[in-house]
Amino acid sequence: MRLSRYFMPVLKEDPKEAQIVSHRLMLRAGMIKQQAAGIYSWLPMGYRVLRRIEQIVHEEQARAGHIAMLMPTLQSADLWRESGRYDDYGEEMLRIKDRHKRDLLYGPTNEEMITDIFRAHVNSYKDLPLTLYHVQWKFRDEIRPRFGVMRGREFLMKDGYNFDLTREDALHAYNRHLVSYLRTYERMGLQAIPMRADGGPIGGDYTHEFLVLAETGESEVFYDSEITDLKFGSRDIDYDSVEQCQAVLEEFTSRYARTDETHDEALFNQIPAERRRVARGIEVGQIFYFGTKYSEPMGATVVGPDGQRVPVHMGSHGIGVSRLLGAIIEASHDDKGIIWPEGVTPFHVGIVNLKQGDASTDSACEALYKELKSQGFDPLYDDRDERAGAKFATMDLIGLPWRITVGPRGLAANKVELTSRRNGQSVELSPQEAVARLKEIYQPVFDAAK
Repeated sequence: MRLSRYFMPVLKEDPKEAQIVSHRLMLRAGMIKQQAAGIYSWLPMGYRVLRRIEQIVHEEQARAGHIAMLMPTLQSADLWRESGRYDDYGEEMLRIKDRHKRDLLYGPTNEEMITDIFRAHVNSYKDLPLTLYHVQWKFRDEIRPRFGVMRGREFLMKDGYNFDLTREDALHAYNRHLVSYLRTYERMGLQAIPMRADGGPIGGDYTHEFLVLAETGESEVFYDSEITDLKFGSRDIDYDSVEQCQAVLEEFTSRYARTDETHDEALFNQIPAERRRVARGIEVGQIFYFGTKYSEPMGATVVGPDGQRVPVHMGSHGIGVSRLLGAIIEASHDDKGIIWPEGVTPFHVGIVNLKQGDASTDSACEALYKELKSQGFDPLYDDRDERAGAKFATMDLIGLPWRITVGPRGLAANKVELTSRRNGQSVELSPQEAVARLKEIYQPVFDAAK
């Protein structure tokens, strides 16, 4: 993409309404525009990152054997009355009537609808296990929407639902989701710690939230510092293996890590004092096992091996796709702007032309731009007629992980400058060497998507 042809309305001043770093930087970088309280338009730069995150979610769900679908945003209130949640959910639910005076709601979650789909089409235990998921917009009418996309009213969410014959099968599905989430977050450059949590309006007494440590987190968290040393990495897991998935769950949940809702001071004090940590965390996902909470009242049953009908065991699993943008920025920024991890960056590399209009510099930038695109990269070429300082400031603000600077002086020696946004270190290389170096850097990112 050429910046002269792109829509990126960058702001020079900090917006007054922004209270936290991620909200401020997303507005300044031209990623979002507020349309109403807690409701945002996603401008091109923000939309690109949103889709990068969503793609990683889809890839890891497919890797775990989960099946994508799409459910509507509006739901019938009758389904929620069946489960008993219509009156219990509270004022966060946006309730509306259509022209025929039928009660509808803008879905905050989809347990009832997916259960209705399941009971209409699945009859035998032979069709199990089954996990369906979608990525869809949700609405929760927060009383005080704030912090930009971190606590908005409309948000993009991945929610998945497993259906299993037995409790043991459903707990394996739970473990499988925990493994897939660890992979998902690490691909985004995040360490999301699974913490024992409260079931809330979803239900169930077995649930973990995934939290990213950040000063602006809405939750107080208590944990053993040893858990921050754990990395899932590139290990190869057989998602059908009960033993392998259980081992990962035990590895990542055996140390103390809880939100304030489930915190146990006595257990916490058993940890050596030097390892006890109290911090703030941003919730970016949650997994639940809730047994037959929905299948029994809604008649979601299958014929079992003995010929008798039994209610299926269920769980649900969510990832806050739009909220993740804010969490990533909160975890990865400096006083100049955003620092995107390679896995979610809107563009892989920025090209800065130091002397726009100079024939040799323009030619070198064009050649570099075309070569990067031919090698599978998505570069952003700053071809504007602006001074160098303004171009560097823009690149720092939008946070692309790598920048190639091209100027007449370097080109005289067949050199360009490759700069890391994270540490500011630069190295002079030939244009060909710069492309080769970027291929080496991004190869793990490209491989993870396979």
